[in-house]
Amino acid sequence: MKNAILIADYANDSLTVQELRSTLLGHLNGHAPTSISFVSSSPNTINSSYLLKQILITEEHWGDPNNLVVFVSTDARTNLNTASPFLLMKHRSGAWICGPNAGYSFSMIRTEIAYLYKYPNLHEGAQLRSRDLYMRLMALLMMEQDDTMELEDLHQDAIPALTDFYVGHIDSFGTLKTTIPHSFMKGKHVIGSTVSVTVGDTTTKAFYTDNLFGFQPGALVIAPGSSGSPDDPLLEIGVWEQLPFLGARKYFQHAIPGQIVKL
Repeated sequence: MKNAILIADYANDSLTVQELRSTLLGHLNGHAPTSISFVSSSPNTINSSYLLKQILITEEHWGDPNNLVVFVSTDARTNLNTASPFLLMKHRSGAWICGPNAGYSFSMIRTEIAYLYKYPNLHEGAQLRSRDLYMRLMALLMMEQDDTMELEDLHQDAIPALTDFYVGHIDSFGTLKTTIPHSFMKGKHVIGSTVSVTVGDTTTKAFYTDNLFGFQPGALVIAPGSSGSPDDPLLEIGVWEQLPFLGARKYFQHAIPGQIVKL
C-alpha cells in the first residue's frame, strides 16, 4: 500500500480535507496507508507545480518515492464548465502523480516524467470532482492496480513548458521562493553586488549573497535557498528580521505566487 500526498488549493479547508480523506479511505477497501497528508497551494498552478517539484526532490533524496502517490488539484476551470483532463504519470523517482492537467500544474517536472497517460473515462457533472471522481483513481494507484485502468498514452507536449521565471511559493516568513536556478547568476552577478529585482510591477535593489542570512538584518537579499536541486538550488528573495516576519513583503507588498520575476 502506497502513501499519499495531496496538493490542492482547498487543502486549508478542514471540511473538504476530511471529505477527501474519508472518500479515499473508503475506496481503499479497508487497507489503510501508512500516511495521507495534505499540502495547501494558492489558487495558482505555478505554486502547485513548485510544491510538487520540491516534494519530489525531498522524496528522491530522503524519502521513499517508490511507495508514494501524489495528487495535484488546482483547477480554476477557466474554460467555463469544462474540467481539465485527468492525467497520470510515473515520475523518474518511481512515484505516481495524478490530477487534472490545469495550467502549469505539472510543468516544473515536465522533463522528469518517465510515462504519461490520460484517463478518458470520467463522467462529467460532479462539482467536487476530487471527492466524487478522483479519489477512486488515486486509490487504484495506491493499491498498485494501475494495470486495471484503461489509460491512453500521451506525449510530454501535453504539459506546457515554463518559459519565464516566477514566484513559485511564498513561505510563512514572507520569503519569495523563485523558479530561478542559482546557475542563472553565473557570469551575470557576483556575490556581494546589488541586483535589480522586479516582481510583478515592483522593482527594487537586493543584495546578492550566498545565503539568506548573509547580510545585515532588515536588508533585502537574493540568495540560493533550501529548495531546488542540491547541486543548483533555486533563488530566494527575503529579509532576515525579527517578528513580525514580513520578509520580502516589506518590499514587494503585492507579491503572490505566479508573478513573473526579472533580474
